[in-house]
Amino acid sequence: MILGTVRRFIKDELAPHEAEVEESQKVRPELARELRAKAKELGLFAMGMPEEVGGGGLSAVDMCLCEEEFGFTKDALVRRAFGAIPGSLVNCVREQREKYLYPAVQGEINVALGMTEPNAGSDAAGIKTTAKRDGDYYIINGSKHFISDADVADAFIITTVTDPSKGSKGISAFLIDKGTPGFTVGRIQYMMGLRATNHSELIFEDVRLPKSQMLGPEGSGLYQALSTINKVRLGMVGGRSVGMARKLMQMCIDYANQREQFGQKIGDFQMVQAMLADMATEIFAARMMVLNAAWETDQGMDPREKVSMVKYYASEMLGRVADKAVQIFGGMGYCREMPLEQLYRDARVYRIFDGASDIHRVVIARSLLKNGRQSL
Repeated sequence: MILGTVRRFIKDELAPHEAEVEESQKVRPELARELRAKAKELGLFAMGMPEEVGGGGLSAVDMCLCEEEFGFTKDALVRRAFGAIPGSLVNCVREQREKYLYPAVQGEINVALGMTEPNAGSDAAGIKTTAKRDGDYYIINGSKHFISDADVADAFIITTVTDPSKGSKGISAFLIDKGTPGFTVGRIQYMMGLRATNHSELIFEDVRLPKSQMLGPEGSGLYQALSTINKVRLGMVGGRSVGMARKLMQMCIDYANQREQFGQKIGDFQMVQAMLADMATEIFAARMMVLNAAWETDQGMDPREKVSMVKYYASEMLGRVADKAVQIFGGMGYCREMPLEQLYRDARVYRIFDGASDIHRVVIARSLLKNGRQSL
């Protein structure tokens, strides 16, 4: 029932705005409010957040299936309608819950996660932004970039170095409000794809934050930021890649059954059939990988190596499917007037964010060398 409702919502409420959002590279604030209100009315907002904090309480498997459906529309519209709430907000305590967690789950505020820096992408522990203790306060200096939703966020979770001598255990996380003195949301860094899911710089110049704004104990910042990353990788990367690939394949099937060349439908040509067969097989393989790792997560297991496999394989699969789709459509696939060109650009980043494919291959290989087949 949930999947059917999500599917209809995307078709009726989100799809009509895709062209506008792609062209303008933004979701109008009034449209965002309208979509969020409609999603909340149907119980579709914050579906992946725990029930005890006001979310939908969907399991990892459930969310991966929903994320497949999200792959049929634009990421920016998904974020504005269904929410893009950092899972680590569940680690808020006392007043933090009242100020950040509950309002975010209710859709009253937007919260973004600020980790990435110019010299710290896949290496999340390599950040340079510092937070120096000053009595009951911390003084923050540094910068972030490529921060998703920074242009619409009301507050941020940021990672900082509080003790350089402790490496990754010397990183702490803070909650910071937009408008805090010394804190500036910089320019939008426009990307090749995922238009309207804008990314911006964050700049900190002697920002003074009370200790009460720290998320979790000092030194637990990397854990706070990454504690829910496996579910994100499974859903927003694994599930979403499968959904986008399914959309691309269906477009190709429809086109192959209609387009005629040399007196016959192109679907009659064996080379086109081979590409369709490859697409279907790879999509099926990725989908089973996603659901298996999600099921293990729901059973309380920690399939981190499998999650790396899912992130690596699903994102690379999407890239191959998108490339074959452009080939099947030919010149029409390369034309900006057709949606395929947009999907091809959107697909490329999935092999980069949340850990580049090369990083996850290293994680998988190290696990195998250490644990052998046990990691599978």
